[in-house]
Amino acid sequence: MFRTAMLAAAVLLLTEGANAHESSAPPPPPKPEEPPAKALIGKHGPVLVDRNGMTLYYFERDDSGTKSTCNDACAEKRPPLAAADNAVASGDYTVITRNDGKKMWAYRYRPLYTSQKDAAPGDVNGDDPTQLWHVARPY
Repeated sequence: MFRTAMLAAAVLLLTEGANAHESSAPPPPPKPEEPPAKALIGKHGPVLVDRNGMTLYYFERDDSGTKSTCNDACAEKRPPLAAADNAVASGDYTVITRNDGKKMWAYRYRPLYTSQKDAAPGDVNGDDPTQLWHVARPY
């Protein structure tokens, strides 16, 4: 009888312990999407880079905060930092719809681009102030 009582008590404790971990709380929210760019400090100071580590640039003529003025041949030399159709603005990053209907990322309302002049992460060959192109920097 003592064994039966101990066995019953052990089963009761195990059952209660298992139920104690169940929760009626909702599941955790989905992880926020990773930012489209990140800041790195390199030999040229702090710069924004894309997910592949390539330097990002902005164009001075993109001053409206809502559109890109670098289209067609310009966009071939300066590929826009593409955003998915369902991309959502977050923090300092916004989404802009281009003339061709594609989406691109902007940092503090400045559209972001890479440069075909850059061959490897860390290159800043696309910085050309005479042509109004500048390295995008976090600020």
